[in-house]
Amino acid sequence: MQKKLLGLMVGMALGGASAAHAAGVTEAMIEKNATDSVLSWGMGQGGQRFSKLDQINTKSVDKLVPAWAFSFGGEKQRGQESQPLIHNGKMFVTASYSRIFALDLKTGAKLWKYEQRLPEGIMPCCDVVNRGAALFGDLVIFGTLDAQLIALDQNTGKVVWKEKVGDYAAGYSMTAAPLIAKGLLLTGVSGGEFGIVGRVEARNPLTGDLVWTRPMVEGHMGYKFDKDGKEIENGISGTVNKTWPGDLWKTGGAATWLGGTYDASTGLAYFGTGNPAPWNSHLRPGDNLYSSSTVALDVDTGKIKWSYQSTPHDGWDYDGVNEFITFDMDGKRYGGKADRNGFFYVVDAKNGKLQNAFPFVKKITWASSIDLKTGRPNYLAAGRPGDPTKGEEGKKGKTAFASPAFLGAKNQMPMAYSPQTKLFYVPSNEWGMDIWNEPVTYKKGAAFLGAGFTIKPNFDDYIGAMRAVDPKTGKIVWEVKNNAPLWGGVMTTAGGLVFYGTPEGFLKAVNAKTGKELWKFQTGSGVVAPPVTWQDGDTQYVAVTSGWGGAVPLWGGEVASKVNFLEQGGSVWVFKLSSK
Repeated sequence: MQKKLLGLMVGMALGGASAAHAAGVTEAMIEKNATDSVLSWGMGQGGQRFSKLDQINTKSVDKLVPAWAFSFGGEKQRGQESQPLIHNGKMFVTASYSRIFALDLKTGAKLWKYEQRLPEGIMPCCDVVNRGAALFGDLVIFGTLDAQLIALDQNTGKVVWKEKVGDYAAGYSMTAAPLIAKGLLLTGVSGGEFGIVGRVEARNPLTGDLVWTRPMVEGHMGYKFDKDGKEIENGISGTVNKTWPGDLWKTGGAATWLGGTYDASTGLAYFGTGNPAPWNSHLRPGDNLYSSSTVALDVDTGKIKWSYQSTPHDGWDYDGVNEFITFDMDGKRYGGKADRNGFFYVVDAKNGKLQNAFPFVKKITWASSIDLKTGRPNYLAAGRPGDPTKGEEGKKGKTAFASPAFLGAKNQMPMAYSPQTKLFYVPSNEWGMDIWNEPVTYKKGAAFLGAGFTIKPNFDDYIGAMRAVDPKTGKIVWEVKNNAPLWGGVMTTAGGLVFYGTPEGFLKAVNAKTGKELWKFQTGSGVVAPPVTWQDGDTQYVAVTSGWGGAVPLWGGEVASKVNFLEQGGSVWVFKLSSK
């Protein structure tokens, strides 16, 4: 009853029309992306993570000091990958185990906390993380590890609506921040390692009612929903069995676990899709659309306008979920994507045509290059693990060395783009893996891999590297090496700075043109989250969440043993320039 009344009050028709009638945060405010707030994941719908603020700059950043810090408390100190949101004197920040806090922006005092009561049977693949929330109207909305969407009153933390998105017992979960686009709430799902079917859903953000749903595995039907919630078929994704012979498309993976971006100039939302299931590629001949791809969606209808597959017939768990960031180059609108497979792609944002593709890491063994005419990789046969049914090792296929490792040349940690320098700032990792295939069959709620692996560093002196990449030339302009893997996101500003965190606990600021380190601060635990900045009155602030965790300590093999000295934590730090 409460959510129906709310929907009537704002007069917002199912379908997301006229967000201007909504109280509080509107679509116009989100698109404007003012510097006195941070209203969306990505510091803007397009995900550039660039701020026009310049009070904190290359000359003043050495005076940056803590303004306040807040501990998430309790014993739930696991990976903290959340990007805070800033609005109306409050910070909204999610935490591990499906928690969310509202904090007083000036003092850091806790205003309220909501903690989802999670069942024992949740199956998060890669730690109990949450990457952030969305704001719309007077609501703050986030997803949970038991695959629910929850909308809370921004002022009180009271639940306004709650919707089940998937069956957690089948492996579904939610870790990404939702996206607001054209007055709709767009969300993805996690769980690709359990044979779920990835999809994007659009909802009325004020009521939670479904508007449309679009599967990301070819062969599945999409739906739209009428005012009474009745399903109406909205077209099959692709063609049944065209790129998925047999029945494996029914449990095909392609999870949309990192969420999406939106470009108002194209009117399209861009979602990356994860690996096809199972990992054993010999069981599923074909390209396996739309896995390991970027998919451009019509926001109003959920129709696929174009797709580009970065790793056809993926055999290495090279999820294509990494963010697609739109930008201007030579008078056209493009999207940049640093893919998990080690290649950086520049794609026409309107039609999906490949413009350029080049390595952003130094060792790639699964493909030699990307054919710019066809858009397809030039595979290296020795880099694909063998078929266990044809191998000489019984039930284990021939082991291959593949680089990057399945944790990727870049994983969940979002990069940034500066319109000033025209460079992308990419947190990258240099590691490889021994990988082999094994027989596997689907079982609900069980891991659906059909592969084994051992991750190892490619070089003795470093794993992580913060790199400035020129999307036009494909050149790495500068790099800053890091001993441990980089797992936190990046922000760049008009002050000529690039901010990023390290597992060793530092938030760092470097010169955006040269990479020279200008400032760093020890947060007390590893930073695996992206920083943000905003201005309150005449003061610019920077914030970042701190808390070591994520996939590396769980899946990292030899790499995990190298960083097992790092301490877990759970806090958010806020900084400003010293008045002295």
